[in-house]
Order: sequence, then C-alpha cells, then structure tokens
Amino acid sequence: MSLVIRAERAGDIAAIEALTAAAFATAPHSSGTEQYIVNALRRAGQLSISLVAEDDGAIVGHVALSPVRISSGASGWYGLGPISVAPARQGQGIGARLMEAALTGLRELGAQGCVLLGDPAWYARFGFAPQPGLVLPGVPPEYFQALSFSGDWPQGEVSYHLAFEATA
Repeated sequence: MSLVIRAERAGDIAAIEALTAAAFATAPHSSGTEQYIVNALRRAGQLSISLVAEDDGAIVGHVALSPVRISSGASGWYGLGPISVAPARQGQGIGARLMEAALTGLRELGAQGCVLLGDPAWYARFGFAPQPGLVLPGVPPEYFQALSFSGDWPQGEVSYHLAFEATA
C-alpha cells in the first residue's frame, strides 16, 4: 500500500462523492446524504480542509472539516465530518491516517478546537471526548465529542453550516 494523504483537487470531486456514498450506504446511523453535505460545503466555500487518501491513483478515503458556530461566540472551532473510507478498505488504518492529518491541518490553521458526531470508542484515541456544557441539540451527549487545542473549553450550543441539511 502506497497511501498518500493530500488536499483534494478539482478532479477528485466525483470520486469523493462516490466514495462517500459507498462508505455510508449501509451505516445504520447514516442519513444517506453525506455526499451531498460535502458537495454543499464545497459550493458554499465552507470546506476549510478537505483531504483524500489516495492509494496507487485511487481515492480510498476522504475527510471534510468546516467551521462551526458556538452560541457563546467562541471562535476558531471546526466540525469534522463526514469522514469516509472505501468499504473494502475499512479497518486498514486509512481513517486513522486521515484523522491525524486533519487534526494537524486544523492546528496549522490556528484552530481552537474541533467537534464531531461519532462513535466514542473510535474517536477517543484521538483525544475526543464529550464536554459538559458543549452540546449539539437533539444528539445524545456521549456521541457529540470535542477536542481542544488550547485547553480552553467553550460553553454553549454548537451549530453546523446549513450545508449539513443538504439532501441532493
């Protein structure tokens, strides 16, 4: 495996869309709209970081990061997701490599922290954990997790860009 993590290019868009749809096709927690969310974030200019995992010319993974709003007014926070790995390539460390590169990219941007919605057991290895007082309305608190790069924790409700409501 000659896996390379790099920024997305214009020619990657169709492959990212197909990969994202395939990665979430059988996920029980999926809305089936993750590929539309990535496209809507891109169109809105809200993809702060968009990385692909490429293996021998094929895109086998992708991660998107976009700014989030916190009701307290805290700035510099980003939402991670969706993160996708080709179904046949899951369990090979590709998602972990994408996560590490994404977090490095956020630190390089000067981000204060990152939030995500996902499996606590998987994301804990990267330092994510639920934070009392930092909530995503309507989501069980154990699945909404955060990682602070500065050690400071904002309080309030988090809201994602309207692109997260995309359905096509």
